[in-house]
Amino acid sequence: MDEPNATGPEKYIETPRDRRVANIILLCILAAVVGGGIWLANAMLDQRMLDDCLAQGRRNCAPAIDVPAR
Repeated sequence: MDEPNATGPEKYIETPRDRRVANIILLCILAAVVGGGIWLANAMLDQRMLDDCLAQGRRNCAPAIDVPAR
C-alpha cells in the first residue's frame, strides 16, 4: 500500500544547470527592462525640454534634421 505508483509521473529534481539557465534568462530580461526604462526616461526628458521651449514662445526648438547631400 505504501509503494509509489510505478505509472505515475516522476518528481522533477532541479539541477544546478537548470538554475544557471533560469538565472541567465532572468538576467537578460532584467537588462532589457532596465535598458527600456533608461531609454524611456531619456525620451521623456527630451520631450519635456522641447515642450518647455515651445511654451516660452521660442522658435526652432526641435533639433536640426541633417539632409544627406545629393
